[in-house]
Amino acid sequence: MRLNIINLKSTQMNKFFLLLLLSTCMVQAQNVLVPDSTGVVKSNDSLEISTKTFSKDTLKPFKRYKAEGISAVVGEYIILDSDIDKGYLEMQSQGISIEGITRCELLGKLMEDKLYAHQAKQDSLVVADAEINSRIDQQLQYMVSELGSEEKVAQYYRKDNVADLRKELFDANKIIALASQMQQKIIDKLEVTPEEVRSFFYSIPEDERPIFGAEIEVAQIVVEPEISQKAIDDVIARLNAIRADIIDNGASFSTKAVLYSKDPGSASKGGLMTGITRDSPLAKEFMDQTFSLLEGEVSEPFQTEFGWHILYVEKIRGQEVDVRHILLFPDVSQAAIDAAQKKIEDIRSQIVSGEISFADAAHKYSEDKETRNNGGQIINPLTFDTRFDLTKMDPTFGAQVYNLKEGEVSKVITDRDRTGKGMLKILTVTKRYPEHKADYVKDYERIKQLALREKQIKEISKWQDKVIDKTYVHVNEDYQKCDFSANWLKN
Repeated sequence: MRLNIINLKSTQMNKFFLLLLLSTCMVQAQNVLVPDSTGVVKSNDSLEISTKTFSKDTLKPFKRYKAEGISAVVGEYIILDSDIDKGYLEMQSQGISIEGITRCELLGKLMEDKLYAHQAKQDSLVVADAEINSRIDQQLQYMVSELGSEEKVAQYYRKDNVADLRKELFDANKIIALASQMQQKIIDKLEVTPEEVRSFFYSIPEDERPIFGAEIEVAQIVVEPEISQKAIDDVIARLNAIRADIIDNGASFSTKAVLYSKDPGSASKGGLMTGITRDSPLAKEFMDQTFSLLEGEVSEPFQTEFGWHILYVEKIRGQEVDVRHILLFPDVSQAAIDAAQKKIEDIRSQIVSGEISFADAAHKYSEDKETRNNGGQIINPLTFDTRFDLTKMDPTFGAQVYNLKEGEVSKVITDRDRTGKGMLKILTVTKRYPEHKADYVKDYERIKQLALREKQIKEISKWQDKVIDKTYVHVNEDYQKCDFSANWLKN
């Protein structure tokens, strides 16, 4: 059956189920799914989740539960009634509308996850424990930010302590990771030919072809204030003083990281980074320090593109290493900021007056290595092309370019790059694409992705039918009348 193409005006439910059907490894890294368990959420006024927006037909209030029961069994995995309720809760926590999503549909998704994980074990697929533990650290950090403390998080999930909760999260995340690996294995080698793309597009009735929303392409020129040697010497001295206090006086590296580190991803965790392997996507200098130190050693100050660090090796487990680090930036003088401001204002004046094109100026003056050789053109990190959907842009970035006309140059903007360092930049909209119905020639690459997505969905569906047929599946009588997308009832 042909996939109904979803345009940018589609419902949240459609978006959610498309995500469910194709949860690739990149998507799974962002998931914070709630585990199966035999426990239920404790009724507690201070921890209640609002249910005002929930449909009575799709969800019972989270503060009331019937006695725990089994909804379905897939292979070795059991799905409980509370798992469906928790699924709704997780969707809401991720900002996904649950309006119109039935319990039948959510149970079907949970059964899919268990089927993938079950078959992944049969196929001997392996997920490293360090990868799971790193994901759990992120999940607990998010939960603590929502509820206030680890104790409240454990209480919310009716666990005696955080250790018990971590075990439950580990089991759930293991299932998720195995499921994702299995899905990726199914679709990994699929490709679409130009003829398949053409057939796919012209098989869609003209009045049903997707509507692509308004998009823009943006270029930038970046100038960074010059950092003096004195500022570099000062930051090295600060790191050496912290290091000496740790080594000579027994000060806590973790506490120092919380107090002083400028790394937003690890500072609140005492600088902790777990499960680092030689394949981890980290700066070369950082990796060199990680794998050259012994357990318990603290590095000398060293530099990466992100700033200056000291690093402490907390645990070595075979090929995996847990470390803590402290990141500091050299201070930038007001004189350096003023000089950078003057430089970028002069560049802007040259562009506006027509003395030089924005692209040539970017190539000549921009200090952003990733964009300067491409005329300053910014790549969308979500789609890896140059187009940005105006409705899905980062709010801060979107506000900077939303009112710019095509070819107009922005005022000088003070910003921070991905490493956290301050910078000055100017932006221009190089191309605007108004909302339009899909065009085979102009939108070929996007249509190609939709065609591939349909092919992947068909392949997953074929795989499901085949594996369900040879896997033990039991669905509770409460769900025997569900219209599942897969043949879970084996009719």
